[in-house]
Amino acid sequence: MTTGMMVYLGLFIVTGVVSLIDILRWAPKRRLTHIEKPPSLIESARIIFVLLFLYGIYELFFSKLNISYYFPIALVVITVLTGIIYGLDKILWAKKRHKGRRIPALVEFSRSFFPVFLVVLLIRSFIVQPYRVPTGSLEPTVLPNDFLLVTQYSYGLRLPITNTRFLKIGEPKRGEIAVFHFPVDPTVDYVKRIVGLPGDHIVYKDKTLTVNGLKAKQRYLGTATDYEDDENGGDLPVSLYEEDLLGVKHSILINPDKEDNNTYDFIVPEGMYFAMGDNRDDSFDSRAWGFVPEENLVGQAKFILLSYDNKAKKLRWSRFGERLK
Repeated sequence: MTTGMMVYLGLFIVTGVVSLIDILRWAPKRRLTHIEKPPSLIESARIIFVLLFLYGIYELFFSKLNISYYFPIALVVITVLTGIIYGLDKILWAKKRHKGRRIPALVEFSRSFFPVFLVVLLIRSFIVQPYRVPTGSLEPTVLPNDFLLVTQYSYGLRLPITNTRFLKIGEPKRGEIAVFHFPVDPTVDYVKRIVGLPGDHIVYKDKTLTVNGLKAKQRYLGTATDYEDDENGGDLPVSLYEEDLLGVKHSILINPDKEDNNTYDFIVPEGMYFAMGDNRDDSFDSRAWGFVPEENLVGQAKFILLSYDNKAKKLRWSRFGERLK
């Protein structure tokens, strides 16, 4: 068992026990004295427990099965169910319940955790959410097992589950790193750099990108390594360049030993975007599967929250809080 897992289980057990004791003993006593708000320490334990619980559900049932697209459904369902129970108790059951009578555990659970579930749902749906990067397609900018902070509101406010935009706030700009539902399989989320906007003429030939007739200049910076996250896989020597994508400068990797004699020539349709990885010879992107529809956008990746080296089994402390560009 890794240190991270031991810390997770320890926090989960401690906050869970505190929350359970509060539901069964402390909360009923507080209500007898007409004190609704729990102490700040207990309230913090509840919030931490819910966050750890949701993360555990995600890892156990969604992340491992590669169906993270359905995680919001679970969050919406549990929020709605606890909200209904909470509302019914406020409107009907509490008035009929004799004073001093024990509150049913399910009702107490809903009263305690519905506000927390609601806050988590609102934050994740409309403000920010984390995203774990599974591959190295955006190296050297983003590494495997980087945890990114994705702003939901950057490309408009969208309803959870359906991803329908109901408030237009902004549109993707060329050079931004975006998270989106993979057009071929919307149950999977991808993260790529937006290189083509609606109406753009995109050409990728001889490992050089051209947008609307303007070549994205490349400046050689030296040698680098294409990090392979697989413990049994070897890292690959590659060349590091700085690419000027019509004013947006960022780093890219090119493998000189990998041939690519294809010419990719696209006109980006309206309501669509062309997305590529910075690891140009090791990225499954719009060159292979086409365009990203506007309705598939999730949000803009802006920061690296934390990063974990799977082979070395340690955190990459230097990447914490790094702004993406």
